[in-house]
Amino acid sequence: MLSKYRYHLLLHFIIFLWGFTGILGKLIHLEALYIVWYRVGIASLVIMIYLLFVKSSLTINKKFFWRVSFVGLVVAAHWVTFYTSIQWSTASLGILCLSTTTLHVAWLEPIIMKKRFSWLEFSLGLLVIGGIYFVSGDFSTQEYWAVFMGLLSAFLAGFFAVSNAKLVEDIPSTHISMYELAMGFVGLTIYLILSNQFDVSMFQLTVSDVFWLLFLAVICTSFAFLVTIDIVKRLGAFTVSLSINLEPVYTIILAIFILKEHEQLGPNFYIGSVLIIMVVIANGIIKNQQKKRTMRSLH
Repeated sequence: MLSKYRYHLLLHFIIFLWGFTGILGKLIHLEALYIVWYRVGIASLVIMIYLLFVKSSLTINKKFFWRVSFVGLVVAAHWVTFYTSIQWSTASLGILCLSTTTLHVAWLEPIIMKKRFSWLEFSLGLLVIGGIYFVSGDFSTQEYWAVFMGLLSAFLAGFFAVSNAKLVEDIPSTHISMYELAMGFVGLTIYLILSNQFDVSMFQLTVSDVFWLLFLAVICTSFAFLVTIDIVKRLGAFTVSLSINLEPVYTIILAIFILKEHEQLGPNFYIGSVLIIMVVIANGIIKNQQKKRTMRSLH
């Protein structure tokens, strides 16, 4: 029985790990910039070691190098804004804002992938904005800035998701990730040096910080990505993308038990959260129905 659903179980374990990344923004006692610097540096090294282990070439076509490098900087900026949002508010709020990524994809795809604009998806996006307004009813000024950073993070996530969908047509996904993470690491290093933030304080880590950083970079990033590639091949991209919409649910549950965030968040937050998550999942279901109709019309 379990063997039949092992890839589904593995998928939800991976989504659980991704849900845990938001919690780590609170558990690791470093600024968001430093957390992401360690994450992209260690994760890119682990994927490079994996590619060498499986005797895969590390080279990519020079034609795509600068595009991959730019997207790598976007990935780094996405994580920096995500962890900043969490550190300025709560893990629950940060991940809730991030759940709007698929709705950013709705308007970015027509621009980058030359697909037709969907007014239905635009309308769903307006419902999400209504949910965020409901959630933020009693927020302080800093929490409003946290929402802004969270939504900016979601926009950046949508941009690199659509960009990668285009790049993967020409480059293996493992190579895309390794180069994006590596260039994110290079970009952050240059920024930290130029802004005089590359100092000894970023290396003053507690034992728990070292453990959680390794867990974040190796397990939640490198391992999760490599396993997801195999899962997508087995279950299909739609099943995976729809299931990923449960990530904020896992994060909010973890935040309640680990960070006791239910003591900081009122009922309005959870009502708004349910609305946003329902819209995001509905978006996935509608896309599936549209895809089925398209396939039937082709036959």
